[in-house]
Amino acid sequence: MAADQTPIETLTEQTAAAELERLAKELAHHDELYHAKDAPEISDGEYDALKRRNAAIEEHFPQLIRSDSPSITVGAAPLATFSPITHARPMLSLDNTFSDEDVRDFVSSVYRFLGQLPDNSIAFTAEPKIDGLSMSIRYEDGVLVNAATRGDGTTGENVTANVKTIREIPNRLPKGAPTIVEVRGEVYMAKSDFLALNAEMEAQGKQLYVNPRNTAAGSLRQLDAKVTESRKLKFFAYAWGEISEPNDLPKTQYEMVQTFKDWGFPVNPLMKRLNSVDDILAHYHEIGLARPDLDYDIDGVVYKVDRLDLQARLGFRSRSPRWATAHKFPAEQAFTTVENIDIQVGRTGALTPVARLTPITVGGVVVTNATLHNADYIEGIGNSGERIREEEHDIRTGDTVIVQRAGDVIPQVLDVVMEKRPADAKKYEFPAKCPVCGSHAVREKNEKTGKLDSVTRCTGGFVCRAQATEHLKHFVSRNAYDIEGFGTKQVDFFFESEDPTLQIRTAPDIFTLKARQETSPLMKLENIEGFGKVSVKKLFDAIDERRSIALNRFIYALGIRHVGETTAKLLARHYCTYEAFDNAMKEAASLSGDAWQHLNNIEGIGEIVARAIVEFFKEPRNLKVIDDLLREVTPQEAEQVAASNSSVAGKTVVFTGSLERFTRDEAKARAEGLGAKVAGSVSKKTDYVVAGPGAGSKLDKARELGVEVMTEDEWLAFIGG
Repeated sequence: MAADQTPIETLTEQTAAAELERLAKELAHHDELYHAKDAPEISDGEYDALKRRNAAIEEHFPQLIRSDSPSITVGAAPLATFSPITHARPMLSLDNTFSDEDVRDFVSSVYRFLGQLPDNSIAFTAEPKIDGLSMSIRYEDGVLVNAATRGDGTTGENVTANVKTIREIPNRLPKGAPTIVEVRGEVYMAKSDFLALNAEMEAQGKQLYVNPRNTAAGSLRQLDAKVTESRKLKFFAYAWGEISEPNDLPKTQYEMVQTFKDWGFPVNPLMKRLNSVDDILAHYHEIGLARPDLDYDIDGVVYKVDRLDLQARLGFRSRSPRWATAHKFPAEQAFTTVENIDIQVGRTGALTPVARLTPITVGGVVVTNATLHNADYIEGIGNSGERIREEEHDIRTGDTVIVQRAGDVIPQVLDVVMEKRPADAKKYEFPAKCPVCGSHAVREKNEKTGKLDSVTRCTGGFVCRAQATEHLKHFVSRNAYDIEGFGTKQVDFFFESEDPTLQIRTAPDIFTLKARQETSPLMKLENIEGFGKVSVKKLFDAIDERRSIALNRFIYALGIRHVGETTAKLLARHYCTYEAFDNAMKEAASLSGDAWQHLNNIEGIGEIVARAIVEFFKEPRNLKVIDDLLREVTPQEAEQVAASNSSVAGKTVVFTGSLERFTRDEAKARAEGLGAKVAGSVSKKTDYVVAGPGAGSKLDKARELGVEVMTEDEWLAFIGG
């Protein structure tokens, strides 16, 4: 039945009470159909409409809230912290295994403990290890009375109100269930729901969530259970805690889980009962290959002795059962499928192939894309021309691949699982033209080596929309200007706009947007879908907050090729003000003279980086953008770390030779900490050269220029140890 549309303000107390009674019964009926019989009569949208109607009536008539209300707002407001619940039976962790040999040892240990020969007579269950949050749900007389997280294994957090919002968990058990039973399992967020949630966050300009597991855990710990309900959490049942009538229940692990299914709980369809180690390991590898196609994250396979009487005989160690173990997948690698290969055009015109992957969690992060670097990498060739994969292991759409991620490194495709390659998979043809502007895409030749550059670049320059928008996206990125509420989608929106009061094509346009909008008679940003008066004010305030910015951020935001965050900090530290930096780069335009030499002398800046910086400042269009930008913003003077009593504050030091008293990095850090500037080569502006054994041309140059030379011991004495 559809939700009643009678205005709530017209209901009398009598009619409201009658409708609440009807809604309680109707929603309980639909819950039973959904959970216990897998035969829903209404859509999720219709179900949600009934829940909203019930909540609205209760809000208007709080005195009528029923004891069996389907609303999650029954009772007092949630406490600031969750109350503790002591588990009737501890929720212990599992031991982990990481190799096939470890699994064979586990199976052998079970036979040894039971005094049996390993004759495959003992059955084991094998099921995916869900990467979620462990949960214990207690029922008394068939009614859900509380739910608790694992916590420390003995005491968990009371998250009953939030768990009641998970539609896959029944609030009542069918007749015949034990008087007391604790059903245990894993609460998780489906990958599809996680991606949809992140898409919503991105559209609102908010920070994205890292992975489904952490998001599910955070959702369960919300003080407002309505937030939990909106996250669409799910559940798999796989174990139990306290049970009042164990003798009336099945005698095996597998049959007990099937009983949970009969009671209305979701159980994992990939669970199998197997006897031989070879079959167990084969199932592990099958699940690993199926992992990309699952709509939930798993991080291994759990094996359990199937017979419950044997579980009882095997018993427990101090923190884990002897009858179970978790066979983990490699932490930083996973199998997934290449759904497509796209080309991204960067701000320097580089055409970078990107594999669009079936979402998979690798190293705790959901991975949907992986860089394929360049045309050679797709073919399996490294930067030096060496083969990094077997010849036929080129990467194609439809391939099952091994993806690796380490720390914050961008995920990459390591290899192809050839036995899973589709019969119709075709070799990837790298484009000869820019997919954005249609300009020729070329691989430039290195003048020094005569070899082709590994990177293919668009020749379109500023006529290429991708390069222009990528410049803007870099400009507003987190480590550059970091303007809150101004992300990728906002850059695309403003760039595409044809209205001059909304259009943003270069960085200075960001800072003139507010003034242009104030003169707009019609196209007001606040009237455009996705914005609004409050969000527009926040955006303008965020832009204004960045009119003064650290010098290193300003330099980094310019998007100079080869100038990353570290290089930008080096430049800011050495030149101190933007004016000094700007003048020096213009003086170095001839690639000779003191300014050019000084730039090359900065420790960490080589000739390639120095040339890229100077070339950037020789381009009139770049200078025009910077001049326009400086009319709107002010780069701050770089902070100096020099101590007032330091003998080397403001001095330029060069370290050369094999240092014995400290490493080169330690020497550099110590000198910079005292306010010195560390250079990579000797020039007229060098104040001191610290020479260790084996010092060569730099020492000769210092003597030629009359620069003071010190040994390591003399340097340490000079700076005070």
